Amino acid sequence: MTETQKTAKYQRILLKLSGESLASPDGQGIDPSQARTIAQLVKSVHETGVDVAIVIGAGNLWRGATGENTGMDRATADYMGMLATVMNALALMDALEKIGVVTRVMSSIEMRTVAEPYIRRRAIRHLEKGRVVIFGGGTGNPYFSTDTAAALRATEIGADVVIKATKVDGIYDKDPITHPEAVQIKKLTYLEILARRINVMDSTAVTLCMENNLPILVLDLWKPGDLMRAIYGEEIGTLVDHQG
Repeated sequence: MTETQKTAKYQRILLKLSGESLASPDGQGIDPSQARTIAQLVKSVHETGVDVAIVIGAGNLWRGATGENTGMDRATADYMGMLATVMNALALMDALEKIGVVTRVMSSIEMRTVAEPYIRRRAIRHLEKGRVVIFGGGTGNPYFSTDTAAALRATEIGADVVIKATKVDGIYDKDPITHPEAVQIKKLTYLEILARRINVMDSTAVTLCMENNLPILVLDLWKPGDLMRAIYGEEIGTLVDHQG
């Protein structure tokens, strides 16, 4: 074990990314330059010896709620969203492998020509071999969000933390965009998140993390150095756990 590994607070992380993190400035589609930026951030963490798994959403390509609101069957709309997450996963894999990070995409919806089927023990083996693993296809079931998929996969692979990467540097007592006086909250319990209906992850995902004592760390992915500082245990963003 290297000195870097000894000082890292987390040895295995699940990074939850929104689909919009890959989008062009208008919030739509896949911008290869954004994928490259995220890949560099992931590489910097991976090079410390920390195991990195990723779940990415699909809001840049499709939202199940959009289809449902226009009369589409909810399950069909959700399956379309799951397929879109695989497209994002492949884009991120391509960016990672172009900078020398060996990456595997595993999909909960079987599509063997483009991704490995999700098998828990195989995913863990990839991580043990130093590969980044991107989980596509959500949970494989409609009616569940990619937040829930992140909590589920993190629990299955024995991750130390779910890092919810956003464009805001933590959870605030008010919306910091519309309320400049908003105060950041450094620590919260799962029950506080649920009781106050704080919209950082959906209630199913938060409950799953609570039941499995899996911390959630909310931070700004785009704030230079914050992701790495969080890996080393600095007080970055907002930590959600049993203690608060």
